[in-house]
Amino acid sequence: MIPVELQVIGSALRAIAEEMGAVLVRSAFSANIKERRDCSTALFDKQGRMVTQAEHIPVHLGAMPEAVAAVRAHDPAPGEPWILNDPYAGGTHLPDLTIVTRTELGFAVSRAHHADVGGSEPGSLPAGSRTLADEGVVIPPTRLDTSTLEGLVSQMRNPDERRGDLRAQLAAHHLADERLRDLAVRRGRDRVEAAMDELLAYSERVVRAALRALPDVRVEASDFLETPSGPVELRATVTIAGDTIEIDFAGTARQIDGNLNCPLSVTRSACFYVVRCLTAPDLPASGGAFAPVTVRAPEGCLVNASPPAAVVAGNTETSSRIVDVVFAALGEAIPVAAQGQGTMNNLVLGNDRFTYYETTGGGQGACPDADGPSAVHVAMSNTLNTPIEALELSYPLRVERYSLRSGSGGDGRLRGGDGVVRELRALERCRLSLLTQRRQLAPKGARGGDDGLPGRNTLNGDELPAFVTRDLEPGDVVRVETPGGGGWGTPDP
Repeated sequence: MIPVELQVIGSALRAIAEEMGAVLVRSAFSANIKERRDCSTALFDKQGRMVTQAEHIPVHLGAMPEAVAAVRAHDPAPGEPWILNDPYAGGTHLPDLTIVTRTELGFAVSRAHHADVGGSEPGSLPAGSRTLADEGVVIPPTRLDTSTLEGLVSQMRNPDERRGDLRAQLAAHHLADERLRDLAVRRGRDRVEAAMDELLAYSERVVRAALRALPDVRVEASDFLETPSGPVELRATVTIAGDTIEIDFAGTARQIDGNLNCPLSVTRSACFYVVRCLTAPDLPASGGAFAPVTVRAPEGCLVNASPPAAVVAGNTETSSRIVDVVFAALGEAIPVAAQGQGTMNNLVLGNDRFTYYETTGGGQGACPDADGPSAVHVAMSNTLNTPIEALELSYPLRVERYSLRSGSGGDGRLRGGDGVVRELRALERCRLSLLTQRRQLAPKGARGGDDGLPGRNTLNGDELPAFVTRDLEPGDVVRVETPGGGGWGTPDP
């Protein structure tokens, strides 16, 4: 296939994935999807290989292929939508509802974080969950017809909003089916399928070449997650040999009686993100790029949990720490950025009438050649914030303060980015859930740079722990101060 034709078809496939995302965002009901854009869309070939993912959420990189594999096992009919969220059958955590449809050229996938999927607490992110059942409705791969959709939303809070968001996902799939059918007619099905094969092969070649340019090393590092019963360890050994990279989590703590456990699909996503940053960050996301990557983790450990362990914070907080520990290992051999905030600062406010969920940006670590940016979603998140106007219009909440947390970034020859301060006042009775990290253990500086400041949570001025659920009365104020990024290099005298 000549390069020009490959480029044209590749651009068409990427455009379809991006247009799926645009339809989903613009059709969604909840602020979580239409404002924060907490969703991803992707196209797969008939073998279940990811050809392209829109530039959305990194934590979905490694999990979407497992969702497609789980649905393919049921031999879906063309155009027939299937839904799942089971973290042990292709999902990430329960609020991420995934729809898979078979198309003219393979499969289309959408994954969106819904503001509630049932469970013990509004928002389906309970701080004290121990099993999946505590966190919401568990959906194995299931054919999604009208009666199934209605049965699912009836088990969730604010079913009208849930129904609207699911229909927005289905609209994205209708669009993909139409666009792919048209592409097959215009370019020829055989040519498009050949282009898919070549795009996957090209991505693999680029990443292998980038790995060969790095030194062969075997390095290791450890880091910790904060739990109510004390820190738990993550340990990673990274081996680069020729054009391959292996990341092994032997020595990591066993899964815990809490929700920081991580399914292996999410662990793979975090590792793929690091490899993408390390090798070819501008390469479009594709399954071929991850062919040189091997991820190993002992079964039943924190980063390869076994059912029915709770995982809701594993998808957000543990994935962030996996990125930290893998980069820390690589930093023993090559220059990498200092640690960023290392948490998504999950905050949920809700009751039976409304559910507000948000992750909050913070400081990115400084790089060898640049200061870290401030007030950004770091690593595995990549969502936006909820604009104040949209937030106050949609929920009984008022934003009292939203500002930079000046001075929270670590000092160094290059300075880490600052976190933010966000204060919300409840205007009616509701429940608060916070699932956060880096409240005791600060983001580390690199090559002599200072650590960033750890984060802080308060309710009406009183300190709150990293993981907590509380009742709120009208007038109560929740304040979240997010961590700053670490500095890079010894500060100039």
